[in-house]
Amino acid sequence: MAYRLLCTSQVRQQRFRRSRHGLDPAEVDGFLHRIADELAVLHAELARTREENARIKGALRDWQSRFAPRVVRA
Repeated sequence: MAYRLLCTSQVRQQRFRRSRHGLDPAEVDGFLHRIADELAVLHAELARTREENARIKGALRDWQSRFAPRVVRA
């Protein structure tokens, strides 16, 4: 992985500079929490997918070691 995943706490704790005509802080905080919640779901799904991928790769290696034809090199 070329970059680190954005953590939910980074989203929840993100703060922005306020300007004279800035954004509604409550609205921004609500949106950041929504994004963080969605990230948590996606991170969990990604972890499950990686585990399943590792399991499938292992099963394929096992199958190949039992049933794939052997290559004899001279």
